[in-house]
Amino acid sequence: MRQGGLRARPRRRSLPLDRGERAPGVVPANILDRQFHAGAPNQKWVAGFTYIWAAEGWLYVAVVINLFSRLVVG
Repeated sequence: MRQGGLRARPRRRSLPLDRGERAPGVVPANILDRQFHAGAPNQKWVAGFTYIWAAEGWLYVAVVINLFSRLVVG
């Protein structure tokens, strides 16, 4: 390749597209209202997700946390 003056073209890693378009009624109401203290187990759960680039492609990671114990439940 060097003799021929050829170089490898790096693979582009672009983020998945999210245009923020949501159908009406898809996003639930904010019933937690930033009150992150739970008085008993299994009253309040929160969830989040993200994505990371790996050799296999985009991997999606999701987590559910019980706010009373602050432990991951799923």
